[in-house]
Amino acid sequence: MTTLVHGSDTLTRDALTVLQPGFVGTTAPDWLLRRIGEGLSSVGLFGRNIVTPEQLTALTAQLRAERDDVLVAIDEEGGDVTRLEVKRGSSFPGNYALGSVDDVELTRAVARELGRRLAQCGVDLNWAPSADVNSNAENPVIGVRSFGPDPDLVARHTVAYVDGLQGVGVAACTKHFPGHGDTNVDSHDALPRIDVDLATLHARELVPFRAAVAAGTKAVMSAHILLSALDPHRPATLSPQILTGLLRQELGFEGLIVTDGMEMQAVSATYGIERGSVLAIAAGADAICVGGGLCDEDTVLRLRDALVNAVRTGELPEERLADAAARVRALAAWTQAHRARGAGSVPGAAVQEGTAPGADIGLVAARRALRVTRGERPYTPVTGTPYVASFTPVANFAVGDETPWGIAAELERLLPGTETGSYDESSADSALADAGERRVVAVVRDLHRHPWMIRALDALLAARPDTVVVEMGLNEAEPRGALHIATHGAARVCGRAAAEAVIGTGA
Repeated sequence: MTTLVHGSDTLTRDALTVLQPGFVGTTAPDWLLRRIGEGLSSVGLFGRNIVTPEQLTALTAQLRAERDDVLVAIDEEGGDVTRLEVKRGSSFPGNYALGSVDDVELTRAVARELGRRLAQCGVDLNWAPSADVNSNAENPVIGVRSFGPDPDLVARHTVAYVDGLQGVGVAACTKHFPGHGDTNVDSHDALPRIDVDLATLHARELVPFRAAVAAGTKAVMSAHILLSALDPHRPATLSPQILTGLLRQELGFEGLIVTDGMEMQAVSATYGIERGSVLAIAAGADAICVGGGLCDEDTVLRLRDALVNAVRTGELPEERLADAAARVRALAAWTQAHRARGAGSVPGAAVQEGTAPGADIGLVAARRALRVTRGERPYTPVTGTPYVASFTPVANFAVGDETPWGIAAELERLLPGTETGSYDESSADSALADAGERRVVAVVRDLHRHPWMIRALDALLAARPDTVVVEMGLNEAEPRGALHIATHGAARVCGRAAAEAVIGTGA
């Protein structure tokens, strides 16, 4: 690796300032602390970096001992996408559950309590909420991460979520601009394309983002999607027409524009992360998110040097890089001021009048989000030791496969002796054999998207009509089973609420 300039050089500092890298480990490695001292202004945290709140608090203190104004970012949506509770499942339901309840004060209270916990651990930038309108039920990556398919509903809950986070000093990063909802491709794997006209774009995708900008969201994250009506050649993250023309000039956003992960295939497979990062900053982005997959010092140095070299060769205007760095520092100053005032630990800050005490608000919301449909025959609550058959689709990258989901653990707590098995594209025969004479609880996720899952569930119900069905993804398929429970998400608290309903103590 050839270093282009000295560490004290202003250009190098600006290039480091616009990076939001990740790292491996539960303490900060020496190389990261060294780069923070040289100008790196942001760090992104993932599940691999977090064990307990106490450990996370020590980690952020370690980072700030090197530089007090460093931005500590995290991808903590709650619901299916959690980093704080990656090993046990979230204490908060996700957006789809909140949207199904459609109580903006509840959404604000959930976001406020989540933000309070982040702030107490020293995290001050959350790459959330998702403001995508999930207009395509076949979407493999958004789904329950969206508040729903209605633009106005998504808009009002996005605003409530932004208010809740930022009210306790955690900057919101509304995503994925200009809207990732109408896709059937995961941008972690390939480049999604949205071919809608401008009228549809303004009436649907942009409604929540306009509302978030008006509400003062501190940051917006770009999407790696090709929006042909605005730029038929480059994905939104690399498009001046979309980031500068639409977001800055038309929507009037003055805050921080953050890219989605630059190692995602939608960008990296065509442009590479170095050129992609240069094009993103040139297009109007201010911060480069990288680290979900590439999380070492070499990645940081490669991106730093690519930006410096692009300025030196005239490909990237120096003033554009300087402007991007200034926006990062401005957000860091805002979060630093909130930390100094102790906004994240104000007594009572997590309580939202008319809902419930903050510590329990996630479970309150999960219970309210349940939709229970009874079959034609009278339902007999499960009282013995049931068998939980979980039909498990492949997890998308954003959710990951580390986080447990389902209701087996919660049923085991309520009905000791409960057993479980996980099934993929096999028939129901294995599940029936494993269940024996026990009552079956079938757990599915996005049933409508998986023909193999539909076939397995139909066969299971034909053999055991007293089976309880729990849908933990999008509730698009017709209810079936002796009891059908739609949780609107797979967070741990959603599983607890569903387990209560199975045994007859809940909804």
